[in-house]
Amino acid sequence: MKQWTDLTREIVNCNRCPRLREHCLKIAADKRRSFREWTYWGRPVPHLGDVPASLLVIGLAPAAHGGNRTGRIFTGDASGDWLYRALHRAGFCNQPTSVSIDDGLKLNDCVITAVGHCAPPDNKPTREELAACEPFLRRTIELVQPKVFVALGGIAWKATVDQLRAMNMLEGRVPPFKHNTEFPLTAGRTLIASYHPSQRNTFTGLLTEPMFDAIFTAARKKIGSPKRRSKLAGG
Repeated sequence: MKQWTDLTREIVNCNRCPRLREHCLKIAADKRRSFREWTYWGRPVPHLGDVPASLLVIGLAPAAHGGNRTGRIFTGDASGDWLYRALHRAGFCNQPTSVSIDDGLKLNDCVITAVGHCAPPDNKPTREELAACEPFLRRTIELVQPKVFVALGGIAWKATVDQLRAMNMLEGRVPPFKHNTEFPLTAGRTLIASYHPSQRNTFTGLLTEPMFDAIFTAARKKIGSPKRRSKLAGG
């Protein structure tokens, strides 16, 4: 779809946030010793998957040595390891790992995006930086047309709720963020909240793999059986 391709190009070429662009380029130049042979992506990281799709997963932002290195969202870091294992077990992708942009990963009826497309210092984008990415999230929702939204973490939950409210897709009062909260939307859609699979949450046991699997099991039940033909994971 041309609109999807155009959106991808706009995200990758975005220069709206000088602080983030400077940070991403610095990380790409300095590198981590264990990745010194890599040529870092160092640019805004686009969404992953093809449209339309029944499931839209919304994260926070790329990791400095994950997506900012590999050029693929949730790829090359521990958070991505958790996410793709869970998606694979629920039938939303063809393999449980995502290590590089050419590793053969395919998503099935699923798109992954983030509320911020650049790796932020200390994993903390500013309010203004998140606002700069809001139009990208809205256009992503419009093009994906998901049946189920999964928001990973409180920031992603709030940003997604704000967009859904602006798009008149909310009915009733939205509850505060809490893991495994399900909220019905218009036209039979559903928003599900999950803790983010960051190491801060997984190392402390705040998020366990059974807890994370439950999120995508719930999404699968609402969407139905996996489609037979997988879609090549795109940007």
